[in-house]
Amino acid sequence: MSSLGGNLAQFSKGALNGDRSNLIPFSSRLRGGRALAQDVWSIYNAANLPADCINLGQGYMNFSPPKWVTDAADEALKSLLPNHYSHPKGRIRLRNAIKNFYEKSFNRVLDVETEILVTSGANQGQYSVFTAFLEQGDEVIMFEPFFDQYLPFVTFNGGTPVYVPLHPQTDAVTPNNSNWTIDFDELRRAITPKAKMIIINTPHNPVGKVFTREELEKIAALAEEFNLLVMADEVYDCLVFDGKEHVRFATLPGMWDRTVTVLSAGKAFAATGWRVGWLIGPPSIIFPTLAACTRIVFCSNSPLQEAAAAGLEQAAERGFFENQLKEYQERRNILLSAFDKLGMKYSHPEGSYFVLLDISRINFPEDYPFPEPVQGRGRDFKACWFIALEIGVSSIPISEFYCEEHCTIGENFARFAFCKNVETLRQAGERLQRLAEYLV
Repeated sequence: MSSLGGNLAQFSKGALNGDRSNLIPFSSRLRGGRALAQDVWSIYNAANLPADCINLGQGYMNFSPPKWVTDAADEALKSLLPNHYSHPKGRIRLRNAIKNFYEKSFNRVLDVETEILVTSGANQGQYSVFTAFLEQGDEVIMFEPFFDQYLPFVTFNGGTPVYVPLHPQTDAVTPNNSNWTIDFDELRRAITPKAKMIIINTPHNPVGKVFTREELEKIAALAEEFNLLVMADEVYDCLVFDGKEHVRFATLPGMWDRTVTVLSAGKAFAATGWRVGWLIGPPSIIFPTLAACTRIVFCSNSPLQEAAAAGLEQAAERGFFENQLKEYQERRNILLSAFDKLGMKYSHPEGSYFVLLDISRINFPEDYPFPEPVQGRGRDFKACWFIALEIGVSSIPISEFYCEEHCTIGENFARFAFCKNVETLRQAGERLQRLAEYLV
């Protein structure tokens, strides 16, 4: 009997014996999506780590959104209409702001009624797309390492994930994220008659890779050949470094009609707790997604939609995204300089606010008192725990973002987030120098 089947049987047996703690069996879909598993976010939670541990594991900022955006939120909260339901499509001010801000980068006129949908964060928008389009057994192609929410989103909606790993080439003296490559023969073999969707995350979390135009064109050719719906997760589009080109997948020839682009106010304006995102795509994708979205949340946070609209409306005149990019480059360079001083390899991030550190040289004691949730996991789980407790800087093990078959690919890497203020990153960099004692 499967583990889940055994649990369900225990619930029923317990009820007969007078144990009323678990009368109603939970759905099997929770198991398939790892929803019940103790994940990295709970294992490496601040509550489990020393109080003074610097958190570079989780990708949230320790600085505030720009004041002119929070002022707009305050103003909305003091107004009448923004405190009530918005239209399920999103408040018209925000949809107009999205239209005006993104039309240039999408190379087209956007219709605020049929091609833009405001959602409760990028996550909820993605979930609604899967709800709208997946039938039981439909396959979804996911590049590994993958954003961990993709997996339950797919399985909860009856889909089957199909994993295609990015292959790290770390032989270079200073590897960069372009060294995480796609084997296109492998990708083609992964596409079966059951394939319905493919997810492309660029800039990529956790790798920091910005997919090249050539890579995206090859993916586009496969999407056209096999009639795949493309989810282009571009929430880090405003964080592309070193003059790299961010190519919007939907702008490639023939891709607009089959692509939904996912974007985020939280990433754009350092407001991850606001849970405001948006989808841009053709009516054939937005209309059914709206139908699903309306039944899941009805509408999204109304006053903070007004604040997000103000952010987009004023960003250009304030030079906001240009200045923010410079600030993130400074943060990135502080952390990379710390790794350089140690002589440790890392994948030089081209986008997003994550860097993958090669931890293969860290020599921790085999008899170190690792907690039970870390036992039996990949070597990266142990290395991250050791770094958090002994060095005082937390990170996230990358093997969590792979299927079991491919998890060894990620065991040499830990993800560090640099979406922190300069003082925090400098302090973390100083602490990390103690890793020199444990390098081989």
